[in-house]
Amino acid sequence: MLEVRDLTVRFGGITALDRVSFSAAAGRIVGLIGPNGAGKTTLFNCLSRLYRCDEGDILFEGRSLLRTPAHGIAALGIARTFQNLALFRTMSVRQNILLGAHSRAAGGFVAHALRLPRVRAQERALAAQADEIVELLELGPVAGRRVADLPFGTLKRVELGRALASRPKLLLLDEPAGGLNHEEVGGLMELLRGIRERLSLSLLLVEHHMNLVMRISDQVVALNFGRKIADGTPDEVRHDAELVKAYLGNAP
Repeated sequence: MLEVRDLTVRFGGITALDRVSFSAAAGRIVGLIGPNGAGKTTLFNCLSRLYRCDEGDILFEGRSLLRTPAHGIAALGIARTFQNLALFRTMSVRQNILLGAHSRAAGGFVAHALRLPRVRAQERALAAQADEIVELLELGPVAGRRVADLPFGTLKRVELGRALASRPKLLLLDEPAGGLNHEEVGGLMELLRGIRERLSLSLLLVEHHMNLVMRISDQVVALNFGRKIADGTPDEVRHDAELVKAYLGNAP
């Protein structure tokens, strides 16, 4: 589904990504790990077209993303969450999730202004799908509440729900466990597994919580100083000498 080919990104004299290549098959959970400054977020920003690469290519279902503008990524079937939540705080949980379906809405200005029958039918369908996501993420008890009044762990699920509302084929998760306590991380593991199975998604996640990554991922890709240093199953990667050195400073 996803193929990254020799991706290189430079910021002035700094090489943030240095000929990084890997592929991810459909239906898999891929963990992207590495120390701070390894290039993980830069890679995510290239995938979502927020950054331009200097060399290389990114293929999604055989199509180069480099020819797709940032506003066209969702229509291809790619959705993303961010480290820093950017929800509409005065709107309800359900309204925030429904906003994620905007990229799938059809009909022009006139059709919506006149509230034509096809527009009303579409709005009902999108609302029903938003309710399904509310149920999937167990947000029903707070669906009508303002997000400003909810705890951080719940807000993480709301942002996840907003991404899922666009019906993606590939979901990019940027530190989904960041700020969560031990119990919430355990719940997140089960939730992500359930989402993958129920919605037939592929997931690519950047995460520092190594226990989460190693327990949930089918494949782990490790970066350090912008280079790929490991790529394989969790068992293969956790014993990689270069990865251990990147985190601990010396090989076993």
